[in-house]
Amino acid sequence: MAAQRNRFYLIALVQLCLLLCMSWETEARQIRYSVPEELERGSFVGNISKDLGLEPRELAERGVRIVSRGRTQLFALNPRSGSLVTAGRIDREELCAQSARCLVSFNILVEDRVKLFGVEIEVTDINDNAPKFQAENLDVKINENVAPGMRFPLPEAVDPDVGVNSLQSYQLSSNKHFSLAVQSRVNGVKSPELVLEHALDREEEAMHRLVLTAVDGGDPLRSGTVLISVTVFDTNDNAPVFSLPEYRVNVPENLPVGSRLLTVTATDRDEGANGEVTYSFRKLPDTQLLKFQLNKNTGEIKLSENLDYEETGFYEIEIQAEDGGAYLATAKVLITIEDVNDNSPEVTITSLFSPLMEDSPLGTVVALLNVHDLDSGQNGQVTCSILGNLPFKLEKSIDSYYRLVTHTVLDREQVSSYNITLRATDGGSPPLSTETHFTLQVADINDNPPTFSHISYFTYIPENNPKGASIFSVTALDPDSKENAQVIYSLAEDTIQGAPLSSYISINSDTGVLYALGSFDYEQFRNLKMQVTATDSGDPPLSSNVSLSIFVLDQNDNAPQILYPALPTDGSTGVELAPRSAEPGYLVTKVVAVDRDSGQNAWLSYRLLKASEPGLFAVGLHTGEVRTARALLDRDALKQSLVVVVQDHGQPPLSATVTLTVAVADSIPDVLADLGSLEVPPASDASDLTLYLVVAVAAVSCVFLAFVIVLVALKLRGWHTSRLPQASGGGLGVPASHFVGVDGVRTFLQTYSHEVSLTADSRRSHVIFPQPNYADTLISQESCEKKDPLSLLDDSKFPIEDTPLVPQAPPNTDWRFSQAQRPGTSGSQNGDETGTWPNNQFDTEMLQAMILASASEAADGSSTLGGGAGTMGLSARYGPQFTLQHVPDYRQNVYIPGSNATLTNAAGKRDGKTPAGGNGNKKKSGKKEKK
Repeated sequence: MAAQRNRFYLIALVQLCLLLCMSWETEARQIRYSVPEELERGSFVGNISKDLGLEPRELAERGVRIVSRGRTQLFALNPRSGSLVTAGRIDREELCAQSARCLVSFNILVEDRVKLFGVEIEVTDINDNAPKFQAENLDVKINENVAPGMRFPLPEAVDPDVGVNSLQSYQLSSNKHFSLAVQSRVNGVKSPELVLEHALDREEEAMHRLVLTAVDGGDPLRSGTVLISVTVFDTNDNAPVFSLPEYRVNVPENLPVGSRLLTVTATDRDEGANGEVTYSFRKLPDTQLLKFQLNKNTGEIKLSENLDYEETGFYEIEIQAEDGGAYLATAKVLITIEDVNDNSPEVTITSLFSPLMEDSPLGTVVALLNVHDLDSGQNGQVTCSILGNLPFKLEKSIDSYYRLVTHTVLDREQVSSYNITLRATDGGSPPLSTETHFTLQVADINDNPPTFSHISYFTYIPENNPKGASIFSVTALDPDSKENAQVIYSLAEDTIQGAPLSSYISINSDTGVLYALGSFDYEQFRNLKMQVTATDSGDPPLSSNVSLSIFVLDQNDNAPQILYPALPTDGSTGVELAPRSAEPGYLVTKVVAVDRDSGQNAWLSYRLLKASEPGLFAVGLHTGEVRTARALLDRDALKQSLVVVVQDHGQPPLSATVTLTVAVADSIPDVLADLGSLEVPPASDASDLTLYLVVAVAAVSCVFLAFVIVLVALKLRGWHTSRLPQASGGGLGVPASHFVGVDGVRTFLQTYSHEVSLTADSRRSHVIFPQPNYADTLISQESCEKKDPLSLLDDSKFPIEDTPLVPQAPPNTDWRFSQAQRPGTSGSQNGDETGTWPNNQFDTEMLQAMILASASEAADGSSTLGGGAGTMGLSARYGPQFTLQHVPDYRQNVYIPGSNATLTNAAGKRDGKTPAGGNGNKKKSGKKEKK
């Protein structure tokens, strides 16, 4: 039983709570305050934040504001305190006139919830107005035969205040003939009347002056006075009488000005001047006095200004009729204004949420609208619609408010703004309509990445470009706007030949212009590939990539590089040997040069620039071979100096020169006898040799002569054992082919670590002991197969005397190139100067690369021309894939002094076979070859 009772109480409690919540929700929508009039601006009215259930700081955050239509805003929100305050001085009499209650209604909008709250404020009256009469002086005319007790209407005082602050009583100054009586009408208006207490005697007193005072009931009391002048006339015992106490008329508000409204009529039974009646407005505000015109003689009332139902729908006018005597009569005229459809609807945009994000969900409120028509009834019924096919629709809200919401997805890239036209139409006949236009901007979101106009780009740039030069420009477009469309360009991280890409190329992040940070070298790299990234500034940022290839164009920026003869580095003079028995066309030497450029810039031509004996030697235009142009004569000097210029075919062409010294002799003794003429004369500023220097030179010379004798003996022994024919001439017969080496006689002499300068016409001699250079001599293929270059260099450090002398074999005919094996640069058949260049740039560049590699090896002293079989000395650097089967042989550029043959690799050796010809000794070691 107790459990059932508790359950009953619980159910009753829940129902009570629900009822209280529903009641509170109903009341929450209508907020009421009371405030007295004439308060200072900013005076507190009510705590609106508390009544709305919000904190004061939330008023601004939630967009709380007052919305009202077509009226000066009387109140404002204080966002600090969250209170409702006055926006200015409030005059209740101006606002509500004589209404018993003065209520001001408006709405408060909470924008983030799009919710409206009604607020009703009662403005209470204070005693700020004193009673006031329409005129300061009043003339009253009374016949002397008027009996005591006669009443004379007096003008009423007007007090705009209401209630106790309004007019409460009248007071009349003391007088023995008159008293004051106050009549209260049905509407509560008090009308003062002057009552005659005692009969008048004009002869005794023709003028009486009274003061009528009107007093209100406020605190403090306020009053107004009027001076009454009473004139006593002769007898007029009848007052005018109106035909009706009240006159009523209904007129449309569009009645033209000057139209007659009605005519009032009053009659007086007196005759003569006492019976003539005149009409006048007795009690009418100044605003209404201008709208109506009264004919004082006929009582006809006409319209003097346009009527407006929306301004005032009813007028109450009091008409006074006065005869020629002192009698008055009053009547009321009640004018009712009928509404006509003369006002178009009004559309007020209360809130406009622009710009609107393009990803706003369906049903998002775009604007809050208020639609109103000043007309009444059917004329004031308004319908609202949207013109055009727009992604919006109208939804009815409370009162006369509409919400404009989205009903399809927005896309700013398709439509960035909407020109919205709303049409409001009333229900009058004919109907009136109003169109309101406003623009809604669609805010952008970052939903589009930048896009390039092409899938990939390529461009060309000549080498040797200036630093900071503009290379190319890429452009990416982003259909978004503002920061979402602001594109930033960058280069993807990458490396080129071990260095970061950013050390070669930079890009302007704003314009997309690429700049070269340095000067490009076609010989270093020929193209660059990179990824350009375009990133917008949205959140989150979007990006896209595009590939860019930059091709470097070759320029003629490298002069030909002469590989042979190489410039001496030890101060010695390189000499080429030519026998006096050489026939025309004899191959003396060959100038070998390469150009690091490519294509036409690397095509080389050779010509003889200067010669000590013109016409003696000729240079192949394309081969660089130096041959005798005629037979050598006895009168030809032993020392011939030639200047050969090598020039490429670039624009402008670049060139290099080399000076060749050719020794014309049949045997070594001839060379040794005239060796002094080949040495550079000593400096003119050298000081005299001291005795010690002379002794030292003599000793060295003796040692050298002894060494030469021993050397010649060893050579003779070697020649004998090799069964070579002896040279004729009776001297030391040494064939010219024994001076085998890249540097000719200089190499031969350096092999034995001596160089002698003899001056025939000087009293001084100069002996030089240069360091041996064993790397410049030719090494046979067999010795290279037995030992690597490093071991050969190590072996060369032993004294020459420790090595037995072995006779040298004659040149092998298998060392000659076949016509098919000769490259086009310098290998034309039989030294023909009309040989053709390689057919394409690839062959030329391949040939240049191999010649440069060989030159580098020769310069480093780490390789010889006799490397592994078919490798041309390139296998140590480039691997076994570079064989004579794949690339042209450059060794045709190395010649054997004293022979018409150039160094070749026989086909038999290329194929791993034994050479078919030649009887040379194949067992010479590296050490012997260096001898």
